[in-house]
This record gives sequence, structure tokens and C-alpha cells, in this order.
Amino acid sequence: MDWTRLISDKRLGMEQFHDPRTTRLRSDFQRDFDRLIFSSPFRRLQNKTQVFPLPGSIFVHNRLTHSLEVSTVGRSMAREVWHRLSTRYEGKPEGRSLEQIPEIVAVSCLSHDLGNPPFGHSGERTISTWFSEGRGQGLRSELTPQQWADFSRFEGNANSFRLLTHQFCGRRKGGFAMTYSTLASIVKYPWTSLKAGEKGKFGFFASEEADYRKVATELGIPETGDGVFARHPLVYLMEAADDICYQVMDIEDSHRLGILSTDEVRSLLLAFFEPEQQRRMERAMGYLDDPNEQVGYMRSGVIGAMVGDCADVFARSEDKLLSGEAMPPLVRLMEPRLAEAYANCSQTAWSKIYCAPDVVDVDIAGNRILTYLMDSLMEAVLNPEKNSSKLLLLKMPRQYDTAASTLYERVQSVLDHVSGMTDVYALDLFRKLNGHSLPAV
Repeated sequence: MDWTRLISDKRLGMEQFHDPRTTRLRSDFQRDFDRLIFSSPFRRLQNKTQVFPLPGSIFVHNRLTHSLEVSTVGRSMAREVWHRLSTRYEGKPEGRSLEQIPEIVAVSCLSHDLGNPPFGHSGERTISTWFSEGRGQGLRSELTPQQWADFSRFEGNANSFRLLTHQFCGRRKGGFAMTYSTLASIVKYPWTSLKAGEKGKFGFFASEEADYRKVATELGIPETGDGVFARHPLVYLMEAADDICYQVMDIEDSHRLGILSTDEVRSLLLAFFEPEQQRRMERAMGYLDDPNEQVGYMRSGVIGAMVGDCADVFARSEDKLLSGEAMPPLVRLMEPRLAEAYANCSQTAWSKIYCAPDVVDVDIAGNRILTYLMDSLMEAVLNPEKNSSKLLLLKMPRQYDTAASTLYERVQSVLDHVSGMTDVYALDLFRKLNGHSLPAV
């Protein structure tokens, strides 16, 4: 792969209008960013759970604030990378292309969670298990193996690519009509659901495979196996920004909620630094009386340290990245002190945060709500002639093709609707369908 092809501002669905000679004050990648900011799917992230229940008196992150922070960190990391690579490409065409990577990474980070359903990662599991363990099991014989794998391994990452590229009813060809480089740089798992393996991760549904192939061909991304592609190199930066933000910010949120003590968090975050730097930070925190401010100060330093080191790893690994060689996430290749401190944060998160009572309560409630909605909506779409189905279908947004010609597409219309719901909307619809809530008269 080479940067002059990997960086392309051609837009999916609008190829016939592409003019590479056009110069604008805003680049096409900036236009991608602005297009997302003003979109409904992005705004809905403010009412989708990240890890902890949506804010009451104590603010914690939701999908929207997480995405904004990941975008900020990703842009900073890409700038660090460009600074390291600029001397290698000074005066070369690749140099002009690389100047744009901060904008591309910022927008890919902004959109990486668009396809996630309500109620955090448990929402993905609930949708998947509706097919593998619930009423959806009966549909398996009517679907192809890949279509079944798409549903029984439902993946928020693949759903993000669909949300950006699919032509929903009333929408233009190409969906959001994003640039090719933006689309490629969000696909962390560039293979089909049949290649998902034990972790069940994949990057695009069967319905969007042709779109991904088109993007990969245009950018010169090689297919390394049947249905398996190399990653676009910028995916590693988006992934690293996400890894850094969710891990560190989950630690900070858990401190605000009293799940982790100040001493526990102090021990975890100071471990990222050498002894002399730890002492300087301790002195600086002596001027801060608020423990939350102390944690915020340490968190800022930790993110800065990891951003710089991940940029170093990326720059050192450029040849491997361009060759399409599969690499571990950048956070696992950081210098030993940082990698070990990050691993300790991850272990603490799994042992003390993700199993905390409030988190588990959201998982349980979300499972119950989404399972019921899947039961009801799928029944309506699969049996539209019933009176109850006709009433429920009136609640389905018109952009979802519930009367599509194939079973696969009809099922997808339900998943499009459910995955696009906010936590609040899903709960409200659950109550209404159960007769527990009526419009005010």
C-alpha cells in the first residue's frame, strides 16, 4: 500500500462528481467531520450508555462524550505521527497526502461507535443471542450461512459501516457519502462475519461487502484471504485512541462514582511514569484539594504519555503497516512501563468496574428491554398481515424497509431500528408496548 492511494477524498456514491483538482477552504475530510456532527445518529449517542448508567447527579461518560474525546485524542496522535513522518516524505507526493491524516483520524474516531445499540456492549450481546438462543433460532434455515452469522454475531463495528454507507429509504446513494479514506479507517476488522473467529468481531455485513470491496480496491488495500483484507494503516490510530480513552476514562468515572478509591486510582495512574516524574506530579497535586481534580490531572498526563508512545510505535512500524502485515493494537506495543500500567488498568476494570452492581443492573434491564422489543418488532415485520403488526409497523420509521423483498433485508430493518434507539427511547417504547405508559391527555 502507499499513502498517495490510501488518502483519497473520493466520496462513496458520488464518484461521478469527484474532481481532485478542486481546492476548497474546507477539505473533504473536514466536510466529513462536520457532516457527522450535524447528523441525527451522532446526536443520539448522547443518550446511549457507554459503561455506567446515564448521568443522574454525577456526570459519567455516554457514547457522545466518549466519541468526542476519542476524536480529540486521535487527532493529536495523528499530528504526532505526521510530525515524525514528515522528514521522510519532504518534497514527495506522499507528504502532501500525509498532511491530511489528522483530519481523517478525527472523523473516523468520531464515527467509530455510531452503530452501537443502546445499553452499552450488552446491547450487542442481546441482539446476537436473540438469534442464537432466543426466538430468532427458527430463522436460521431460511438464511445463508453468512446472513445467519451477520445476525447471530451482531457487531456494532459492522453496523457503523452500514449506517454510513447504506442507502436507506429516502436517502441518497452512498448513505452519508463519506470519503473512501474515512470509511476504510473505521473498519477495525476488515473481514466478513464468516471469518469472525472466537471473538465474533467483523467489519461489514453481507449487505455492505460490495461497498467495502469497492473502497478497498480504490485505496489499494489488498485482500489477504477469502473475505479477509489488510487494515488501512490509519485504523491503528483510531483503535489506539479508543483504547486509551475508554480505559482511562472508565477509571476516572469509577472514581467519581466511588467504585475505586482515590488511592487506588493514584496507584494505577502514577504507574505510567518514572519515579522522578511521579514525584513532580505528587508535588503539583499538593496544590489541588479536590480529589477529582487530582485524578483529572493524572489522567491528562497518562493520555499524553500514551499518545506520544503510540505515535512512536506507528512511525517505527510504517513499513509493516503499509505491507498489510497484521499487528497487535498499538497500546500493546508501547514501551514496557506504559504497556504494563495499561494492562493493570484493564485488569482492574474487568475485576472491579464492569461487574459493579450499577453496571450489571443496566445490562440486566437492557437485556430484558431489547429482547422484548426484538420479539415484538420482528413478529410485526415477519407477519405484517396481523392487526397488532399493522399497529406496531406504524411506529417504525419510514427509512427502514420493513416490506423488503428478502427475509434478510426485512430482519435488517428491525436491527436498524433497534440499534439506532437511545436507551431512553427503548425504555419508553418498552413501557408503551406493555401498556405501562400512555401519552398525556
